[in-house]
Amino acid sequence: MTRSQMPIKAQHYDVIVVGAGMVGAAFACLLARSNPALQIALLEAHQSGGFSKDKFDPRVAALTEKSRALLECCGVWEQIKAQRVSAYRAMHVWDAEGTGEIHFDCRDVQQSNLGHIVENSLVVESLLEQIEQLANINFICPATVNHYARSEAQVSLELDTGDVLSTALLVAADGGNSAIRQHFEFATREWDYGHSAIVTTVQSEAVHKQTAWQRFMPSGPLALLPLDREGDQHYCSLVWSQDSVEAERLMAMDDEDFCAELSRASENCIGKVIAVDKRFAIPLRQRHATDYISQRVALLGDAAHTIHPLAGQGVNLGFADVAALVETLSAQAKRGNDLGSLLTLSQYQRQRKPENLAVMAAMEGFKRLFGADNIALRLLRNIGLAKVNRLHPLKNKIIRQVMGLS
Repeated sequence: MTRSQMPIKAQHYDVIVVGAGMVGAAFACLLARSNPALQIALLEAHQSGGFSKDKFDPRVAALTEKSRALLECCGVWEQIKAQRVSAYRAMHVWDAEGTGEIHFDCRDVQQSNLGHIVENSLVVESLLEQIEQLANINFICPATVNHYARSEAQVSLELDTGDVLSTALLVAADGGNSAIRQHFEFATREWDYGHSAIVTTVQSEAVHKQTAWQRFMPSGPLALLPLDREGDQHYCSLVWSQDSVEAERLMAMDDEDFCAELSRASENCIGKVIAVDKRFAIPLRQRHATDYISQRVALLGDAAHTIHPLAGQGVNLGFADVAALVETLSAQAKRGNDLGSLLTLSQYQRQRKPENLAVMAAMEGFKRLFGADNIALRLLRNIGLAKVNRLHPLKNKIIRQVMGLS
């Protein structure tokens, strides 16, 4: 009998985390490793599909150095690296409506790479294996919460099994459509982009050269992220954001026509696209909670904020949330303070909210700038890209910020 299948009895935890995706599992793991005295429950509604060595997961993350270091602190990076990680050494960005382009290279900032492409399923599987070894975490899966109740002293959760858990602090890591955020009536500011992101894995005629390729088009950005299978560099993860009508047209194509369309759209930067895995279309929505905290409840990752995937920053923002909340709770736990109080949680919000808002504003600005069909704006952005590409100190500063090194 695994720990995730153990019978549950009514009991109290210092912290309960709902959602065992990358962000929720990383938070539970890091908090437990940093604070062995804390008793933590991690709840997940669905069994993970698991990592497959034979096939790439269509869902990937482009990890910054800070995110990689966080996974190292969780004790899982070496395991992830041993199975499959794709480091990328360069990034090439160009405008479909002109000649503007910019090229980033890790050698310009004396680094071995710009980041790592990792498959979501591998990260989650590695974190859950680590969690199974930690005596102060109870991983409960499958676990469906039927009811939440909050008092001044605690939050209670009733599961569909009839079991009742309670905690001083409930952490919502249950994704963009967070049931916890909705139940506790957190206000949000949100809107639909009218776009969908087509995600899949493609095989190319030419090697990707350990380069992340991104082309900005009026209908949306196209990103090809390099994947490495035992030294074979003919695979990339595709994230192609298109307006909803165009996305439907692309999804309806057979594989051969889709590959031909993608080859044209990417201007054959990785040669012809010769094969494509199953495609998924994910509707895109911008969302930000007005507050990340209320009494005894904290929102983490996508439960607090979701952004356009054009720069692949979503999971990195989530991992930064993890680091900040663990740091806050660890400091307060050492002092014997109440982990679920607004006084404690406000420190986490003050640290994370300004940075998340700044990144979201920047991504929205990029989307609007490159989505504009105004001739003057097209000229300005192409001139701007060309100038930044020539200004090496500025370009290197951008690289270091993207990598999370400054």
